[in-house]
Amino acid sequence: MAMTDERMFKMFLILFTHILFIYINVVMMVTLRSKATFGTTARYILFGHMLLNDTLHLSVSLVLYMLSSFFITLVQAACSFLVLLSATTFTVAPLNLAVMSLERYVAVCFPLHHCQLATPARTRLAIPFIWAAGCVNVLTDVCVLFLAKPSFYLAHTICTLEQLMVAPWQGLKALILNILLFVSVALLLLYTYIAILIEARSASSDKASAHKALKTVLLHAFQLGLSLMSFLYVFLESLFSRLPFDIYKELRFVNFFVVVILPRCLSSLVYGLRDEAFKPLFKRHFLVCGSWVKVGPP
Repeated sequence: MAMTDERMFKMFLILFTHILFIYINVVMMVTLRSKATFGTTARYILFGHMLLNDTLHLSVSLVLYMLSSFFITLVQAACSFLVLLSATTFTVAPLNLAVMSLERYVAVCFPLHHCQLATPARTRLAIPFIWAAGCVNVLTDVCVLFLAKPSFYLAHTICTLEQLMVAPWQGLKALILNILLFVSVALLLLYTYIAILIEARSASSDKASAHKALKTVLLHAFQLGLSLMSFLYVFLESLFSRLPFDIYKELRFVNFFVVVILPRCLSSLVYGLRDEAFKPLFKRHFLVCGSWVKVGPP
């Protein structure tokens, strides 16, 4: 395919967006490392995990996009690893939101037990379980293909998730598991919100802490909504395909950029800028890192 000005602009826009938000996530991770209390507080540990997960997802997505843009083929074994990492980080995001909401629920509804239940050690222990649950979906596809046809992984191909979908049941399985995942997380967020709301109205509760927790759960619901937007991509793609090709081609890119890329880029940033303890430190590190990049080290 010829490298037209339009194609170069689209590639530059996607490349710039990914690199910008990867940089922002890295600065936020540096900010979390700058204060000792962030490393010993459950919600900041989970926030750091969210940043790491989103950074991995953006990095892998960028690699996959560039490979497909230049029609670079990979050995299926390498492709499967990239697809596994991309799909897993996509699934880990809502699971991490669920754990963060549970932590806020315990902090407000069981304040006397919060220190015992949400310890740094237990919080870090929860992270491997989140990843184990997150990789189940696509890992089954990888294993089924390996057991059925080991030579499949030696072939060269353009790297996409569809390359691992060789049977009709795989697509149905992925759809059902994703629906179960997001419905379960949505119900959990609803439960924690109602429980915190009831606690906020009780006479014995810490009103300020409870209302702050309510806003946090609502923010997690917003972040979950951003993650859910990715499911709209296929639906909108099918609608746009009925339009004239020239219009479809432009709308397809807009759909990919707005529905797939931007939600994942914005999710962590929105959470970080809302936190009163984290926000001023992040701004300071962002400006310092920006100056360092601009003028170089002394």
